[in-house]
Amino acid sequence: MCGIAGLVFTDGSQPSVNQVDRLASALKHRGPDGEGRLNVGSINLVHRRLAIIDLKTGDQPFEDGDGISLIANGEIYNYRELSKQIPDGLLSSKSDCELPLYLYKYHGLGFTEHLRGMYALAIYDLKKDLLVLARDPFGIKPLYYVENERYFAFASEPQALISADLASRTPSGARCRELLNRQFISGRFTAFTDVKRILPGETLVVKKGEIIDRLCLPALPGHGPRGEDVAGLESRLDDALADSVNLHQRSDVPYGMFLSGGVDSSALLAMMARLNSSPVLTYTAGFDSKSVPDERGLARSVAEAVGATHTEITVTQQDFWRDLPAIAEALDDPCADYAIIPSFALARAASKDVKVILSGEGGDELFAGYGRYRRALRPRFLGGRKSRLRGLFDGADILRELDALPNFNSERHRSTVGLKRSRLQTVQAVDFVDWLPHDLLIKLDRCLMAHGLEGRTPFLDRTLADFAFCLPDKAKVTVGSGKWLLRSWLSEQLPVAKAFSRKRGFTVPVGEWMETRRQQLGDLVAAQPGVKELCKSGSVGPLFQIRNKKAGQAAWVILFYSLWHRRHILNLSSDGDVFDCLSSSVER
Repeated sequence: MCGIAGLVFTDGSQPSVNQVDRLASALKHRGPDGEGRLNVGSINLVHRRLAIIDLKTGDQPFEDGDGISLIANGEIYNYRELSKQIPDGLLSSKSDCELPLYLYKYHGLGFTEHLRGMYALAIYDLKKDLLVLARDPFGIKPLYYVENERYFAFASEPQALISADLASRTPSGARCRELLNRQFISGRFTAFTDVKRILPGETLVVKKGEIIDRLCLPALPGHGPRGEDVAGLESRLDDALADSVNLHQRSDVPYGMFLSGGVDSSALLAMMARLNSSPVLTYTAGFDSKSVPDERGLARSVAEAVGATHTEITVTQQDFWRDLPAIAEALDDPCADYAIIPSFALARAASKDVKVILSGEGGDELFAGYGRYRRALRPRFLGGRKSRLRGLFDGADILRELDALPNFNSERHRSTVGLKRSRLQTVQAVDFVDWLPHDLLIKLDRCLMAHGLEGRTPFLDRTLADFAFCLPDKAKVTVGSGKWLLRSWLSEQLPVAKAFSRKRGFTVPVGEWMETRRQQLGDLVAAQPGVKELCKSGSVGPLFQIRNKKAGQAAWVILFYSLWHRRHILNLSSDGDVFDCLSSSVER
């Protein structure tokens, strides 16, 4: 896990040393263990390293001696298997990230088809004068770019491009409204007008600062369910999960896992405990509140059952007020998912012991755990409805303008869904294009990288996905429950996890916390420049009376946005707590 950046001017000129320094400095938190740079041909490459595998000889950039160079952020989990395909004497290290360089050399732009892992990488081919940028098919690792008539630049985070004066802080009004209405921003565009995302699974080919080709490696198979018989599926799931978890544990530094007590993280723990000879390190968060479910007891029982070394933290209201400005700073590509609060706190705690965390992201999407999947399958007269048709502010007289939600009939969405998939697979595939990479995985990346931690997601593995996504629908969804096969497997492997108990969902008591300071908070948030630009006069303060769940959610999203805007658009410091920061931007 690292930070990467690069810059090429269309006229062949070179950037100033100061500009390259600022790119490197802005990514230091992603790679505190070292820095590498390369100026070859017309391009400058920058790498900040978080050393996980091959601590001694794995420094980047890598070069093949024949004009091909590489920098990468991520982990190639099948690197040991791939290294057997490389002739003896060519590899200069034992690093997992050196392998894509030679795969590109031998297979050209199809090199990503051979990779199992999470990655955002850049390859420069001097002889062809080509820059190749590639991102893993699930979008676990981020990569952003700026393209204009003067230069092409890329980086692991938008703020690095902005810090180096390669992009402006000018916000996109439409994207910011989407953030408020959906809690995240989908697709290629970001909250910054100049900055775009390389999409999950995309490979960009750049020549002389211009994108000349785009290829896409899908995360999910394009066909429907395989067979209808569920007999024998638990054994196959066991093999597939063991394979993925085993690969995701490859590390030369200590690792642990986030344990919520839910099905996904309990399943990972059950498999990790089987595969490890020493106790697994587990980390769980709870809240100083009685208004939300507390999963710490169940998580503790699960951890004790497998002999894990278990750490619990309590996230308090004081933590909320203190940490939220720093969290908003870390989320330069913003998502207003309130799970960012415990994720940030857990990362801080885990970073004292480990450098790698395994997490259960992707389990619900892959095995169909969300209730909205079951609702989408029901007839309308039985309460069925399509997913995500309405936004948080639809029907509310709050936003000055209200854009339609993104159109999922786009060419990219059609090509991702495919015509041969079942109805259930179709709604799952929407989340793999939209919700998963642009909310859950951004949250995981930024909250962990803010503390120098690498986050790994064993459910988001191409081999496991090929098996799980093509399960018969009835192996995923039954009456009143999703993830049937995973639950059935877990109930056998770890009965204490109570795999078939009703899913309560993960909730953070942000409404309760905000209500204790509602008058002061409402006045301050309503007065923020970014909020006044998007919201109608007099509409924001009343939200902080928190009269119902929807008002509380709306108030939370606007609070997060106000802190994000003041840090990333106004470029104001995040020092101090929520009230210090909001007061300082009003006083300007």
